Amino acid sequence: MQQQELRQLARKLLEEGTVKVVIGYGQPVAGAPAFPVFITDPAKVDTLVWNEQCFHNLTGYLKRKEIRALGKPAIVVKGCDERTLVMLEKESQIVRSDIYVIGMACSGVGEPQAAKCACCEVHMPRLADSVIGQVDNPPVDASARYAVLDEFLSAYPTPAARMAYWQEELGRCVKCYACRQICPLCYCERCIFDKNRPTCVDTSPTLKGNFGYHITRAFHLAARCIECEECTRACPVGIDLRLLNQSLSRGAEEHFGFRAGVDPEAELVVGSYSLKDREDFIQ
Repeated sequence: MQQQELRQLARKLLEEGTVKVVIGYGQPVAGAPAFPVFITDPAKVDTLVWNEQCFHNLTGYLKRKEIRALGKPAIVVKGCDERTLVMLEKESQIVRSDIYVIGMACSGVGEPQAAKCACCEVHMPRLADSVIGQVDNPPVDASARYAVLDEFLSAYPTPAARMAYWQEELGRCVKCYACRQICPLCYCERCIFDKNRPTCVDTSPTLKGNFGYHITRAFHLAARCIECEECTRACPVGIDLRLLNQSLSRGAEEHFGFRAGVDPEAELVVGSYSLKDREDFIQ
């Protein structure tokens, strides 16, 4: 059983001093979503769980000062979460050798991630220090990755229709910043949206301010988003933010042949140049 193997490995890593903290999943009530736990005591590894409620992408905690202060971490990741580690290393935000990665074979977690899991290509982590379990990585049609986006574009085929949709959706945003806080690739020490001298974007939850916030954030994640969809899951008013991120992810794939976090050797789209880059967008 994966959960038991996970606990045994976590206990061993802590007892031997290989790591000082294990970042994993806990679950106080059966059936409730799992939540992040930070285990420093080998006697408490039995609080770690592994099941279909482990939605959360834990990699964002690697950037937290209070977590770094605990010492060398081990972190539990799914194959999809592992892509974040690639991006964080490429952007010089982590040192991979300073982290012990526990990869969990994952055949898919439950709602609300079912759509993402249906087209997942990385059920088996590829770059972890230890991998627990075994699941086949099924072949996936590339077009299936953007099925949700294609459905949206079919339902709203014109720019005017899409603008009307986003005006209604973003008009519901309460500017709680949950999408920013849960995103593992939003790691700036001071976010542009928190600056008030000068104020870059209207901080009030007005339609203008909401558009400025979400569009700016989407472009900050262009060719960086690993499509964990945590932003959509965290939104308290149910805005489907993955549509914005998928639009830019598909653009990066179609124009530059780049998918964030898939190939550790690939040059990042932003900050690199290739003679093979398409230039037909230049007018």
